[in-house]
Amino acid sequence: MPQNIAHNTPEKSHAKGTLYIVSAPSGAGKSSLVTALLEQTRDIKVSVSHTTRAPRPGEEDGVNYNFVTVDQFKELLAEDVFLEYAEVFGNFYGTSRIWLEEQLNAGTDIILEIDWQGAQQVRQLMPESIGIFILPPSKEALQERLDNRGQDSADIIAGRMAQAVSEMSHFDEYHYVIINDRFEVALNELRSVIIAQRQLLNNQKLRQGSLISDLLA
Repeated sequence: MPQNIAHNTPEKSHAKGTLYIVSAPSGAGKSSLVTALLEQTRDIKVSVSHTTRAPRPGEEDGVNYNFVTVDQFKELLAEDVFLEYAEVFGNFYGTSRIWLEEQLNAGTDIILEIDWQGAQQVRQLMPESIGIFILPPSKEALQERLDNRGQDSADIIAGRMAQAVSEMSHFDEYHYVIINDRFEVALNELRSVIIAQRQLLNNQKLRQGSLISDLLA
């Protein structure tokens, strides 16, 4: 198993975390890739969105999503709680702005699993965010993955396939594009994005400030 990627220096807490926006059509494997990434990577979390959709088998409130009613969601919306929100397949999804800012300021990298509409909203407010789009290797593979889930009816799957082309047309709004054909290859490519971002000059100056000062003394 690949080793965890982290910088264990006292200065790390002084570096602000990076916000990663990860989008994909339903069935492209986004959630599986992100879950595997979290198991191999330190100092990174997934933002737990609020949603009005019903929990799927195995999902936990407060872990996978904060499940709320439509009325509760509208109350939070009126209180300006969300950084972004969107309606997807008849359900609302929203990201807590306060929680997100607290985590980033503490130096933790955050992944937002949101669609292209939410991504556009976030980029307007946080242009420094890094966008990653996950594509399937083919439409046939996408159809097969949706069928194999066994979670949705044929009508819902047909709707998701129809929506997929529209969603995928926004891939060029992102910094990175990963084709999820072979899972391990796609996972390594996703990890590479995180590793590269952490080695950027400004990030290293903050995280490794003491070391750099000693080297140049």
